[in-house]
This record gives sequence, structure tokens and C-alpha cells, in this order.
Amino acid sequence: MGIMSNALAPSPALSVARSRGMVIGFWAVTALFCLQMSFTAYAQLRLPQVADAFTHLGFPAYFRVELSWAKLAGVVMLLAPVPARLKEWAYAGFAINLASALIAHFSVGDGPENWSYAAGSGVLWGLSTSSGVACRPCPARV
Repeated sequence: MGIMSNALAPSPALSVARSRGMVIGFWAVTALFCLQMSFTAYAQLRLPQVADAFTHLGFPAYFRVELSWAKLAGVVMLLAPVPARLKEWAYAGFAINLASALIAHFSVGDGPENWSYAAGSGVLWGLSTSSGVACRPCPARV
């Protein structure tokens, strides 16, 4: 009973198609997430209304600039062929950023029109990080 019969073995074509679909899904969601983070970094650096929003939230001007460059560095880490540990740090940084944005908006009493962008980005973050974990090869079992 220790040997799996051919009827129960997964089809190689099915596993290749499934993994290809997962990889395509991962890159699609990750690209959308990176585009969104890149746009917010640009907006924080260039758009006066976004600078005003940071002031409304109580943040100093230098923090807006620092955060923008950190977002751009994180986007590079997610898209570049770098070690997995750097990608994990980028995802962690984005999680802290998005959670902090929500907390900041809630603390000043902003409505959904102000915090929904951060919440939507959080959903993309979750889809990207979870699909990335699903796409990684399993470690060899001993």
C-alpha cells in the first residue's frame, strides 16, 4: 500500500498548468500592487494635495519624503531578482506602512473616502504576499 497507483497520482500536465496559473496570478497582483505603491510615492513627492493630507494627519514634511523613497525601494525589492529575505522585508515594510496609514486616518476621524485607498492597497498586499508563498517551491523533505 506504500506505492501510489497511477490512478491516484496527479497528472503532470495539471500540476504544470496550475503552477503556471499561480505564477501568472502572483505577478499580475504584484504588478498592480507595485504600480499602486509607485503612484503613491510619486503623489507624496509631487502633489500638493497629498502633502496637505500628510499635514492633516499630523506628519512632518520630511516623513512624507522619507516614506516615498522607502516605498520606491520596496517596489524595487519586490520586482528585482533579489534574495527572498529582502522581499520579505519589503513586504513587512509595506504591511507596517499600510496599517499605519489606516491607524492615522482613523485617529483623526477620516471617513472611507480618505482611508479606502490604504485598505484597497492592503488587500492587494495580502493577495501578493499569499500568492507569492503559494508559488515558492516546497523545501525538500528528509
